[in-house]
Amino acid sequence: MDILKKPIITEKMTLQGEKLNRYGFIVDKNANKLQIRNAVEEMYDVTVEAVNTIVYGGKAKSRYTKTGIITGKTRSFKKAIITLAEGESIDFYSNI
Repeated sequence: MDILKKPIITEKMTLQGEKLNRYGFIVDKNANKLQIRNAVEEMYDVTVEAVNTIVYGGKAKSRYTKTGIITGKTRSFKKAIITLAEGESIDFYSNI
């Protein structure tokens, strides 16, 4: 799907998945909450209760090289935190 780019598999998100039934995804910047909800429900066959989105701006980075200082910026991205209905879960490791 074009809306869901990749799941976020970190220690913090794994803990939230176990305790609070929340899962994180990197999503398309132009996607709204309804599109994200429909994409998750269609792809994983679950019922979504809530969608929270966060837009991260790119960070300014600089490095020192022989020719001088090179400055740049990391990419900005949008993150969605999905809360599922009681009793449902997503297994990201089943396709491995």
